[in-house]
Amino acid sequence: MKEKLLLIEDDTAIGRIVKDTLEQEGYYVTWSTTGLEGLADFQTQPFDLVLVDWMLPEMDGLTVCQNIRWESDVPILMMSARKEDADKVEGLQGADDYIAKPFSLEELKARVASHLRRWRRYHKQDVIEEHTAYANGLTIDWQRQIVCVYQQEIALTQKEFALVRLLAKNPSQTFTKEELYQHIWQQATLEDTHTVTVHIKALREKLKDSVKNPNFIQTVWGKGYRFIGEPL
Repeated sequence: MKEKLLLIEDDTAIGRIVKDTLEQEGYYVTWSTTGLEGLADFQTQPFDLVLVDWMLPEMDGLTVCQNIRWESDVPILMMSARKEDADKVEGLQGADDYIAKPFSLEELKARVASHLRRWRRYHKQDVIEEHTAYANGLTIDWQRQIVCVYQQEIALTQKEFALVRLLAKNPSQTFTKEELYQHIWQQATLEDTHTVTVHIKALREKLKDSVKNPNFIQTVWGKGYRFIGEPL
């Protein structure tokens, strides 16, 4: 089976060369030209590796990496014209590897192959978590996207499940409303915080989660929200 790569690059000439080169190596390549498009593509299907440019329209490469990391440990290769050591260090905070432009196609192929070898070994050892049970009656079935409270299934909308999944998969991490909006609604900027507030409120009501004494979703005043559910 061909390994699937996601290429996020807004430069048409570079994107075409990289895509053609990697396809000649036998990979299946999806090419996105903006940060938001790349994030949307990533959320629609599984990928084995992501190549992302730093400077992108709509959402920069560092933010794309951050959003991907909230969901997956897939290897990420950052491509950038920035060559200073400080830039490389910053880029590697979200990505697994950093390659400076202009780069050799042979070097690119070698790095891609190396990361994919490690990713294959990781997957052989990886056990897919199908569901998680928490104190106070909450159970999340990740594969079937079913949420239950004391064994009673809760009818969540697609956005509500996406919210609880993002928060629960990153426990104790505080997400701002802007970060939640970018990730779930795939929009670059948040002009009105009301959308996120309304969905969090509806989610809490369905989970029977108190705002003052929460078991699952805690408001971090002045910052955002975080998941505090205790796994059993």
